[in-house]
Order: sequence, then structure tokens, then C-alpha cells
Amino acid sequence: MSFIAMNRFKIRLGREEDFEQIWKSRESHLKELSGFREFRLLKGPENEDHRLYSSHVIWDSRDDFEAWTKSEQFRASHRNVGKREGESPILGHPQFEGFETVLHEA
Repeated sequence: MSFIAMNRFKIRLGREEDFEQIWKSRESHLKELSGFREFRLLKGPENEDHRLYSSHVIWDSRDDFEAWTKSEQFRASHRNVGKREGESPILGHPQFEGFETVLHEA
């Protein structure tokens, strides 16, 4: 069954558009990797000091995901992370969560 890799991001209020633009303008490279199925950037609830976002990537397997994290495509897509000018729209570090599918209905 599939593996879902998720990162949760706390985005400073008022910086949501900046964060979304970073994702829209990035070089993804995901489609170049074996086992990649789908990517989504999810916008969640607003809290006192941030809005929650999550990146959600579906892979055929955990092995496919781990191969992505060790690939040149991964390094290329993350090369400029943290090198943007000014204050980051992200509060703290993303929180990674990985899940193996045990039941799927479509």
C-alpha cells in the first residue's frame, strides 16, 4: 500500500500569500521520481499567531519516499530553503509525519 509524507508548517499571520507563492514558484522534481503519486499543499485553520499548512505527498511505498529524500532531485528542490531575504513566513521548523496506508477506499 502507499506511504503518505506530511510536513506541518506554522505560517505567520499575514504571510500566507508569501508562503503559497514559495510553493507555486518552486522547482518540484517530484514527477521525476519512481513511486510519486500526488502532491497537495493544504491550508488549515487560523490560530492566534499563525495559520496551519501541510504539504501532503503520496508515494507508492516508504522505500520510494526514502529514495526521494536521498536523491539529487530532493537536494535541488531544497537548495534555496532558508536563503530567502527578510523574515521567513514560517514560525519554527516544519513538523514531519509519515504514515503507511493500512486501509484505502476510493
